[in-house]
Amino acid sequence: AAVAGILFTDLLGKGPWWEAGAKEYFLDTKTLLVVEIVVMAVLEAARLEGFKKTGECGVLGSFPFDPLGMKSEEMKVKEVKNGRLAMLAFLGFCSQAAVTGMGPIEGLKAHIADPFHNNIYTSKVGNEFLLAVIVASAWPMYIAGKNAISGGEDEEFRPIPW
Repeated sequence: AAVAGILFTDLLGKGPWWEAGAKEYFLDTKTLLVVEIVVMAVLEAARLEGFKKTGECGVLGSFPFDPLGMKSEEMKVKEVKNGRLAMLAFLGFCSQAAVTGMGPIEGLKAHIADPFHNNIYTSKVGNEFLLAVIVASAWPMYIAGKNAISGGEDEEFRPIPW
């Protein structure tokens, strides 16, 4: 939901998503916090009661919550993978905002306009990123070489041999 919200606000030109908490809204922060705590407490209490009765999560009296009948082991795996992908996308959005000061749509437009000068390697952290890519690429070869030299035995790894 966060990734979709960031993309949506960026497409509508509502300003940088990382400044949303500093803006003024129709409710002040304290009132919004109280309303949020009360609403979430009611919903969580209902969810906990339903979980105690059925052993499954749900929402507002529907336990388990599966309105489309899609519950299966395959869908559980897909949901976990989708969540991991969303977390990675959010990490990318945060990194891009910290490095370039641009949102995802603005950064994509800049990259499409000039891909050779608007990318991670030409940014402020280009050298650090390149080093991380090299280390991440070489690490599996290091482990395979270490295992080949040691005969594949599982012994305590000591980077300093003495």
